Amino acid sequence: MGKRKEFTGTVVSDKMQKTVTVKVTHLSKHAKYGRVLKMSNKFKAHDEKNEAKMGDMVQIEETRPLSKDKFFRVKSIIKKAAAPQVEIKEETK
Repeated sequence: MGKRKEFTGTVVSDKMQKTVTVKVTHLSKHAKYGRVLKMSNKFKAHDEKNEAKMGDMVQIEETRPLSKDKFFRVKSIIKKAAAPQVEIKEETK
């Protein structure tokens, strides 16, 4: 048996229950012209505890089919996204 595929990517959507969409980017060389292209794929990954949020860097691992288009699970969260800073303006009268 072969090894399971593992990818590292960024969470681009966490709107589903126990599922996140992960964007994995890689560099590829054009076959004819030789130019290096930046390409990306989106994978749906199972997140059992709903821990991964938008912008997080995660590691995903291939698993058995969990649904029609979900074949990966979140193995670990590598880096949490920086929380957006919210400024509170006080009105003075």
